[in-house]
Amino acid sequence: MQTIVIVGGGAGGLELATSLGNKLGKRKKARIILVDKNRTHIWKPLLHELATGALDRSTDGVVYHAHAARHHYQFQLGTMIGMDADEKVIELNALYSDKGKLILPERKVPYDTLVMAVGSVSNDFGTPGVEENCYFLDSHKQAERFHQSMLDQFMRVYQPAAEGQLKLAIVGGGATGVELSAELYHVADLLKMYDLSNATPQPPEITLIEAGPRILPALPEKIAASARRELEKLGVTVKVNTRVTAADENGFTTEGDQRIDAHISVWAAGVKAPDFIHEMGIFETNRSGQIIVKPTLQSTNDDQVFVIGDCCACEQPDGSWVPPRAQSAHQMASLVYKNILQQRSDKPLKEYLYKDHGSLVNLSTYSTVGSLMGNLAKGSMFIEGHLARIVYVSLYRMHQIAIHGWFGGAAVWLAHKIGNTVKPKMKLH
Repeated sequence: MQTIVIVGGGAGGLELATSLGNKLGKRKKARIILVDKNRTHIWKPLLHELATGALDRSTDGVVYHAHAARHHYQFQLGTMIGMDADEKVIELNALYSDKGKLILPERKVPYDTLVMAVGSVSNDFGTPGVEENCYFLDSHKQAERFHQSMLDQFMRVYQPAAEGQLKLAIVGGGATGVELSAELYHVADLLKMYDLSNATPQPPEITLIEAGPRILPALPEKIAASARRELEKLGVTVKVNTRVTAADENGFTTEGDQRIDAHISVWAAGVKAPDFIHEMGIFETNRSGQIIVKPTLQSTNDDQVFVIGDCCACEQPDGSWVPPRAQSAHQMASLVYKNILQQRSDKPLKEYLYKDHGSLVNLSTYSTVGSLMGNLAKGSMFIEGHLARIVYVSLYRMHQIAIHGWFGGAAVWLAHKIGNTVKPKMKLH
């Protein structure tokens, strides 16, 4: 029986495991194994909402073990640390309890077909002090760590005797930095509503720092300009053409030795593939550590290894590279699903062509801006406001349908709506 191992349970990896489990695992035609370092799945574009408490992992997360049992694949908890391409095995790290007691030793998982879907991590570009003093939003654990610090800091300034403002600085004017900036203002409004200490503090002072000439550099300029106007209307200080040279416990230093003070510092500038990929020395990689693939999404040096999502470097016919976005991962997962079935039948594999369906940036409850259609039409259609918000939410609903099915996706949505009638509007613990 063929063993298909998928490393990484993000948007693409989980959707692929679900499809293959329902198609092959259910009929005992193949053994599907999903490997991830976490026990639950959170859609990565929503990690900023988890960080601010707008999303609750206990109700919005997908538990891998339960989902695997329902969709006919196996789940293994662990972090990939190496592989032997000749023996066709991957190596997983040892697992320890919080008290340091060994739970599972290092393990080897054999495969016939391997899918690398390990996503990406923030790239600090070697900037001094960033790793030690900044929060990252690469995983739900990091998001929850930020959430606890955020609540503590808001509590501090919400005391009646407190003076001054809570200062937050976010490096990186991409979608994560922009959406987090708006969400933090929404959090401040909610905390006033819950009146934690009968105080009326000043709104937080939020600074968004971008090294380039504008925020949202990967999106059309009209979207970037609209998003900046909305942020500045809220009170966010947007600094462009500002390069951070160092970080410390009190904020950032920029070129020219200018200071940006902050009680909480967030780094959301740039992404790269996890370091272990390059360190293994097995795959052909680019400067960001991504695995370079053929048009069929197979690695350039092993046809039994497919690559999808943010860790994949796929060049398009026009010479551009597929951007690391959720819609890319979804499309890649769909193609690899078809190609694995084609490979099993000794049929020619299909080539991947990225289809840009547009881009949306959600500014919490204040606004949503974006464009639809992308390269599906001669031009893109700019949208904002309520319509854009509906489309933005529908993208997450489509992901839920992909991993739960139509009935399951509808049930999750209904449960979420019912739960919201009794839950606080944000997680307060």
